[in-house]
Amino acid sequence: MDFFHIDNILFTLWGYEVSYLEFFGMLSGIIAVVLSSLANVWSWPIGIINVTLSFFLFFQVQLYPDMFLQVFFFITNVMGWWRWTHPKPHEEDRKHELRVSFMNRKDVILVTVFGLAGTFLLGLFAKNLHDIFPTVFTKPSAAPYLDSFITVMSIITTFYMIQKKIECWVIWLLVDIVATYLYFVRDIKLYGLLYLAFCFIAAFALWNWIREYRSYQKTTA
Repeated sequence: MDFFHIDNILFTLWGYEVSYLEFFGMLSGIIAVVLSSLANVWSWPIGIINVTLSFFLFFQVQLYPDMFLQVFFFITNVMGWWRWTHPKPHEEDRKHELRVSFMNRKDVILVTVFGLAGTFLLGLFAKNLHDIFPTVFTKPSAAPYLDSFITVMSIITTFYMIQKKIECWVIWLLVDIVATYLYFVRDIKLYGLLYLAFCFIAAFALWNWIREYRSYQKTTA
């Protein structure tokens, strides 16, 4: 049976069937996020594997905004890989990679406004997707607005993650909480557990990146 089909079962755990697709998507995802929390550049290529597997998974459980999000993530993983390894001279850290830094107040306001507006507009589109393209999307979107919140905020915070902005982890924490709930509801429990783990990793990453930022001040003092 096709590796990328959700019915191709790798093992059963407490009555829950885990597909090859879900398991390896979960595994690559957690490795990528742990590496990101450590500001390790290898998070980006591992992330490319994760988003490819997740694309096929989300299509099969009718989480279409999440599916489209993986295309965006594929592109930004390539961008992030390049940006972290090619900083400008004044942006370099001790590893000759991009430094972590804080967002300015204008960016925080823009994130809030575009996040709310984008969630509403994409949610409205996702809600009607099966009517607009019935031959492709044969079933209605399962949770158009929650799914769109995950999609929109993930897009926004990924741009700030590429720039190594510390606040990206605050947004990721909010996204991970919503995603944990949604994936359990949609019965992809391994991904639900994955995003629950992401909540703790995001909290650690926030602390770790702030610590990294403070270490620059000690170096220049």
